[in-house]
Amino acid sequence: MPDSLKPSSMVKRAQPVETTPPVAKKVPSRREFHGDVFVDQYEWMRDRDDPEVIAYLDAQNAYVAAQTAAQEQLRDDVFGEIKARTQETDMSVPVRSGKYWYYLRTQEGLAYAIRCRRPIDDVDDWTPPEIAADGPVDGEQVLIDGNSEAAGHDFFALGAYSVSHDGRWLAYSTDTVGDERYTLRIKDLDTGELLPDIIENTAGGATWSKDARHLFYLTVDDAWRPDTVWRHEVGELLVDTKVFHEPDERFWVGFGASHSDEFLLLLTGSKVTTEVYFLPMSDPTGDFVSVAGRTEGVEYSAEHAVIGGRDYFVIVHNGETPEGKAVNFAVDVVPSDDLSDRRTLIEHQSSRRIEDVDCFADYLVLSYRADALPRIAIADLRGRTALPGIDDFVPVTFEQELCSTGLGSNPEWDAPHLRIGYGSFTEPAEVLDLDVSTGERTLLKRAVVLGDFNPADYVATREWATAADGTRIPISIVRRADAPARAPMPLLLNGYGAYEISSDPGFSVPALSLLDRGVAVATAHIRGGGEMGREWYEQGRLLHKRNTFTDFVDVAQHLVDTGITTPAQLIADGGSAGGLLMGAVANLAPDLFGGILAAVPFVDPLTSILDPSLPLTVIEWDEWGNPLDDAEVYQYIRGYSPYENTSARPYPAMLILNSFHDTRVLFTEAAKWAAALQDSTTSGKPILLKTEMKGGHGGPSGRYRQWEEAAFELAWILSASGAV
Repeated sequence: MPDSLKPSSMVKRAQPVETTPPVAKKVPSRREFHGDVFVDQYEWMRDRDDPEVIAYLDAQNAYVAAQTAAQEQLRDDVFGEIKARTQETDMSVPVRSGKYWYYLRTQEGLAYAIRCRRPIDDVDDWTPPEIAADGPVDGEQVLIDGNSEAAGHDFFALGAYSVSHDGRWLAYSTDTVGDERYTLRIKDLDTGELLPDIIENTAGGATWSKDARHLFYLTVDDAWRPDTVWRHEVGELLVDTKVFHEPDERFWVGFGASHSDEFLLLLTGSKVTTEVYFLPMSDPTGDFVSVAGRTEGVEYSAEHAVIGGRDYFVIVHNGETPEGKAVNFAVDVVPSDDLSDRRTLIEHQSSRRIEDVDCFADYLVLSYRADALPRIAIADLRGRTALPGIDDFVPVTFEQELCSTGLGSNPEWDAPHLRIGYGSFTEPAEVLDLDVSTGERTLLKRAVVLGDFNPADYVATREWATAADGTRIPISIVRRADAPARAPMPLLLNGYGAYEISSDPGFSVPALSLLDRGVAVATAHIRGGGEMGREWYEQGRLLHKRNTFTDFVDVAQHLVDTGITTPAQLIADGGSAGGLLMGAVANLAPDLFGGILAAVPFVDPLTSILDPSLPLTVIEWDEWGNPLDDAEVYQYIRGYSPYENTSARPYPAMLILNSFHDTRVLFTEAAKWAAALQDSTTSGKPILLKTEMKGGHGGPSGRYRQWEEAAFELAWILSASGAV
């Protein structure tokens, strides 16, 4: 194996064990709000340009290397397992758009995907071509080779990737730092040449006008909030035209083409309020018009549909209905030429959380959640003159109970089939074509897992824990089928619980390295997430946020009380807002866990949310509350902030993962928290801070570096849980 494909532990040997962590200096910094004084000893770490800060992070990384040196062979083994189970030379299922089939390849030894296309041979044949994974085919054109783009950089991420409707122009953007600020370029796909048009410091998306003359893109404000949409004319090197600006600092802007390509749709929204504007693609230099205005506390999205020969906007919303507020969302339609004639398409139902409606020439696809799982249902519009109702939507079902179902990539408005995706905890992901008329499904691709993998060797089950207030909390548990269901075993418990984000069934190759060593993997579907509908989310935000933390503790206690695991074998895991969860439960129940893994953790929330100049702060007030103006909110967050409540406790072993260029959760938070934990813990168990100096919020880039990072984490989990 060449060194470029080996985990770093196979190349650089660990140094002798360091038994004590680096000691961070204390520089008292006084913060006073609403009569409360907090003295922050480690706020000096906020200065990313301070050589002492860099030295501290480097020293912590050296301490981690020394403390985990004994796991070196285990890391090597796990890395080898991930690599051996992965079909490294592979390709995606081709997707039809315009005159081409688009797909991406991966090649053994190369870290990044290669994005390609080839011409359509028969315009009447919608069957994806069988393209060999191990090399190019006749007519193949490479659009973006991520490996070439990444050459010479420690980090690479692709942002925008948009081909014009005539197939000539490719707009793409790249980030080579990890801070999610992109450089936008335009490539002439007829000649392969890059145009001189280069736009720096954009957000991550771009959309073409239908005439392929204009490119719309986003820029950000000083707090890195996407707030302004610009129109660029191809070949024009002078000033671009500002077409929309959102002045409200709570709102972020996004945009894209309708599925029909007849409208450009622009959405501006906070956590609780949205507004959608539309612009006919036939008039790309015209003015945007609001679909349904802006009402505080009302969220909605809009998509273009043609039903019975008339153009409509399909609106998914949580506004008022004759029966009251549509908490779990309802669906309305309004003619695009008469925005006052709005009527109900699908009524609100408390047991069903409506998430989206995708519109095609012949179908409407309803995406919704029921029984804590994502589902889709399809209405056939062919031959229909009247609007459909909920009874016209036919659910798409699978035999597996704990599974995820959703739309796949379907860029063509008038495609005769629909591409759908299927995922479960125990089976590799599948891509299928669905013939809506007959219900026939054609399997296009099942993700390949090499080696002796057999889905029958694993089982996924659903448990329910009861919270202190009587609420039932769903838990998904995956284990080997030959492992007893109620014999104590090492267990990894994941959690997130924020932003109405759901943790849904999905297959993980790295997780096999845990399962095959007897470790069960569980997910706590706690309040603050979206698994059980909007109310589930509402019960875990603002002044109800503590429910998220106590739910996780109650789930962990349930797993112990029912004999599935023991505290010594139980590892908690969460990242970002889930890292805040980890910090909170470390303070609430340190004796309940044998270890805690917190990735890019949001553990100093009060300091961050009190500073409106920081990225994400103002928009976050709708999620956590505004402690600047509200003393009750201040005290509430003050009461659960992991960093500010770190004290002399028997904290379990902890692995804290950090990214220096992260713009969503600044590296400072994990650095300060680790220093406080190392200074306070009474257990003698190691608190490790590992900072990725060349990565962003998602860690390092490139699949081999990501596998290396996964192997490091899994080896630590296996060791901390006593599985090895």
